Amino acid sequence: MMRPGNEKSRGQMTGQKTEGVLTLPRTSSRSRRRAGSSTTALERWLVRGLHGMLGRPAISFVLWDGYRVPEVPPSTSTVATMRIADRRTLWRLLANPALNFGDDYSNGLIEIDGPLVEFVEALVRAVYVTRKGGLRERLAVNRPMWRRRNSLAESRGNIHHHYDLGNDFYRLWLDEEMVYTCAYFADPSMTLEAAQVAKMDHVCRKLQLRPGETVVEAGCGWGALSLHMARRYGAKVTAFNISREQIEYARARARGEGLDSLVTFVEDDYRNISGKYDVFVSVGMLEHVGRDYHREFGRAIDRSLGSEGRGLVHSIAQWRSFPVNAWLERRIFPGSYPPTLREMAAILEPIHCTVTDVENLRQHYALTLRHWLARFEEHSGEIEARYGEAFVRAWRLYLSGSIANFNANCLALYQMLFTRVARTQTPWTRAYLYASDPARPAT
Repeated sequence: MMRPGNEKSRGQMTGQKTEGVLTLPRTSSRSRRRAGSSTTALERWLVRGLHGMLGRPAISFVLWDGYRVPEVPPSTSTVATMRIADRRTLWRLLANPALNFGDDYSNGLIEIDGPLVEFVEALVRAVYVTRKGGLRERLAVNRPMWRRRNSLAESRGNIHHHYDLGNDFYRLWLDEEMVYTCAYFADPSMTLEAAQVAKMDHVCRKLQLRPGETVVEAGCGWGALSLHMARRYGAKVTAFNISREQIEYARARARGEGLDSLVTFVEDDYRNISGKYDVFVSVGMLEHVGRDYHREFGRAIDRSLGSEGRGLVHSIAQWRSFPVNAWLERRIFPGSYPPTLREMAAILEPIHCTVTDVENLRQHYALTLRHWLARFEEHSGEIEARYGEAFVRAWRLYLSGSIANFNANCLALYQMLFTRVARTQTPWTRAYLYASDPARPAT
């Protein structure tokens, strides 16, 4: 689904009014300490209604005076309890649960007793999986709101909002290669480092990369895949990214490894890709393109590939088209939209390309996220000292919620392999993916 920054960005995470990830409404310490009066009959009725509207998930609500919904002690069927600090927090939750749950959890006004991943998963399953949706689902979880666009002018700010937080922050909990996308666990016991290298090999094997072939990568993060394609497969790569900090990091790595003659990192938008290449690849960027700009993404592919070209798009996806959660869109990933598989395939229809293979790595991403969350928690004290408690709680919610959505099958991770229609020769089986020498895959 993703990418670094400079030291100047650190103030962004402390609630200051900046372009940073968390510009949360602050609640005074007096309000935090206030025990509040007893709940009213109306408030009890409303929280019972909220629990019902959410599909009666296997969670409990406890209000500030101890009133519990459901009105029975927790049982083995209840995975976690949400504690609401005061009356104001309850009314904010009722008014806009899609946004205010995340904000008030980040500010410590909502606490979860029990595992956070299981709490979110129970909620997601009740709202999305066991129900058929409708207006109540939209109001409860994805209330429509103003969303940021990914125009050429606005995309840089959207990327800056999430990725330009400081390389040192991401270095604390990503792998050694700084890969912020789904890993590939050929064996679930693999380390995160090994699984990320395996993912890069998995991509290169699918593309059947050969020495001397030219590749354009749209959205390269810190450059790990581009460098891998050059180092391991002898490809000549041109990689585009609009995060200046990431590009500088990637260029420094290329120089340090003596690969700058094979890899060119370009600080520019994918819409400005020019030239012809044998291969187009995009890993973890399509979800940042936005549904309104899928045709522009397709035109970039079309400009890049010759009549025998091929490519791979790796993207977080949804099982059906639905707006991104309001809190996630505003606080974490502005302008984001995970497409459906149908929407991914539709990008290729106008540009004379055809899908040759699709793989869903949903479970691999859930495991990747568990590795990230564990490493994040290991360094939570250091992260809190740098960015503040609200930042730590928000990112804990983001990572845990992502795991929950992949576990519940509401999110997928598709690798979509494609070629120009004119390229009729494709592998007979998938045996080429498992050749002993990844730099010389079988045909």
